[in-house]
Amino acid sequence: MDEIRETVAIYRSRKCTYEDYAKLPEGAPYQLIGGELVLSPAPSLKHQRVARKLATKMTVFAEDRDLGEVYHAPTDVYFNEEETYQPDIVFIPWDRESILDDGKVNGAPDLVVEVLSPSTANDDLITKFQTYERYGVKEYWIIDPKDNSIKVYLHNEGRLSLGQVVQCHGLIESKVLSGFAVEAEYLFRRR
Repeated sequence: MDEIRETVAIYRSRKCTYEDYAKLPEGAPYQLIGGELVLSPAPSLKHQRVARKLATKMTVFAEDRDLGEVYHAPTDVYFNEEETYQPDIVFIPWDRESILDDGKVNGAPDLVVEVLSPSTANDDLITKFQTYERYGVKEYWIIDPKDNSIKVYLHNEGRLSLGQVVQCHGLIESKVLSGFAVEAEYLFRRR
């Protein structure tokens, strides 16, 4: 951990690039947001439970239909030299598998899911939202485990527009993963 702190301290005085980010030891809890290395502490257990349940359902759905790959954090998604994120869940269809390489996803996944945490919510709701919009993420799910809500934004005419909202109960459906749906109550309950 001291090695990580020392490396990050060197980069705090200037804008960082992907090259700097890639020098961090594997598993370092950072994302590159706006040229700054941003610490992403371990999420709450509820955050992890919601992300795990959704990632599992999406993975089974995509694999059963041979639609593409579902990845979960920490998976690097590279947008440009100053923006490399680790969304909670991403989906890349087989016809876009060329954006996958050994170390990262190179470009916008078709579907991105972020589960909000107090320390990262501002980035997820503003900075990352704008990047996902600009780079053409087709579907962006924002899940707030604090108020048990899910918002699904769809890319239309260069913008991410709110397509669906549920709170506590209700079915959330994906347009990108056609036919995939999940009950909000299932994601938020403990059992």
